[in-house]
Amino acid sequence: MTKHIPRKRFGQNFLQDASVIESIVHAVNPQPGDIVVEIGPGLGALTRPLLARLPHLHVVEIDRDIISRLKSEFPPERLTIHEGDALAFDFSTIGTRFKLIGNLPYNISTPLLFHLASYGDRVVDMHFMLQKEVIERMVAEPSTADYGRLTVMLQYRFEMEQILHVPPGAFWPPPKVESAVVRMIPAPGRCGVATDEAELEALVTLAFSQRRKTLRNNLKGVLDEADFAALGIDSGLRPENLTVEQYVAMANLLSRRR
Repeated sequence: MTKHIPRKRFGQNFLQDASVIESIVHAVNPQPGDIVVEIGPGLGALTRPLLARLPHLHVVEIDRDIISRLKSEFPPERLTIHEGDALAFDFSTIGTRFKLIGNLPYNISTPLLFHLASYGDRVVDMHFMLQKEVIERMVAEPSTADYGRLTVMLQYRFEMEQILHVPPGAFWPPPKVESAVVRMIPAPGRCGVATDEAELEALVTLAFSQRRKTLRNNLKGVLDEADFAALGIDSGLRPENLTVEQYVAMANLLSRRR
């Protein structure tokens, strides 16, 4: 079989370090009865060891050449291939209580994470390879430079931790950035419950629209000084200074008003 040429438009950097692969599979800890979905199987670096421990695996892949390779190597009773873009894939078709794993394309990582987060009520856990910088934003603490919209919306839904650092040399071709693996475990209600999650999303997006400005400025016309006082929030703070719980409280105030 001819050598696959990595495609930049698909953000392809193929994992090849055996010790990293073993560490990721060990972290996922797939059991024979688990339903597991791999996003972007690529040349099968994780697919093969996963199938060594599972009777069946789902994969989502957009590259037709890779799909052809997977079909030639794995029988359909072992590997179900969902052809298409993970950003547009309806993961609810897999069922419920499944595990997600993948070396996610770095060029679409943020929108893909938001898409996958919407299936949190169906997922057991998620393990993703991402740009280390993105994971640092995901797990950031309030009042730090990395804390932002991605932080708030993911921490609202998940317990998260960086579990592995992966150097560029673990990939072919090596990316120009450091990588890491994050574990995401759904934890509904960990930071309170938003009456309307769309309201929370809109509020957080607006609050972080201009990071250097205060909440008073960014949320002008949405919340007034009396609202901030009722919630015990200083309107002179910047958006990164608030906890996830405080964003939930603000969103719920708006939901009650509507």
